[in-house]
Amino acid sequence: MDQGQQLPGHFALQNSKMLRIHLNGDVLARQGSMVAFQGQMEFDYEGSGGIGKFMKKALTGEGVPTMRVKGQGLLFVANDADDIHLFYLENEGLTVNGANILAYDAHLQSDIQRVQGAGIAAGGLFNTTLTGTGWVALTTHGTPVMLDAGRAPTFVDGQSAVAWSTGLQVGVNRTFKAGALIGRGSGEAMQLAFQGQGFVLVQASEGPTVAPHTH
Repeated sequence: MDQGQQLPGHFALQNSKMLRIHLNGDVLARQGSMVAFQGQMEFDYEGSGGIGKFMKKALTGEGVPTMRVKGQGLLFVANDADDIHLFYLENEGLTVNGANILAYDAHLQSDIQRVQGAGIAAGGLFNTTLTGTGWVALTTHGTPVMLDAGRAPTFVDGQSAVAWSTGLQVGVNRTFKAGALIGRGSGEAMQLAFQGQGFVLVQASEGPTVAPHTH
């Protein structure tokens, strides 16, 4: 799995916060992520890709609304000036926190699946799985780090894990000393444990915090 920047293809980083897509056909992107385009393009709300996927999204709360962009030209997309990380999948799979998806090749297959090892005890953790050959662009809050799970058992705060290789074994480490707050998450006290050959992409933050109401 390549991280993309040196590969030929139609996804490229305009800068660390903006993705440039050389479009000749169609692509799926986060709804509302278009900041500019040059050329001829049409934008259609993609919805949830069929009633089955719609039910999955409704029941799991996973994923973000996507739009299908068709045409020729240059498409520029971004999301809240978040950092952007590119992957090129070569007949393989990537498990992603749906909220971090910015854009991906339309011919990749997507599905919503329960994270193995994360059962009801973990609150039923669901993620989006993308498989096939093509480009995936993810957003991270802050500059992420890539960890090679093959080097050592790897543990990541449940809300900081952005994506990982589908071949990894995933377990849930529940920290019994919830008061210790050893991870970034202050409430869930949950870690994901990864083993096997593959990588985990970890963001520097759980995402922007919402200021409490003062009224």
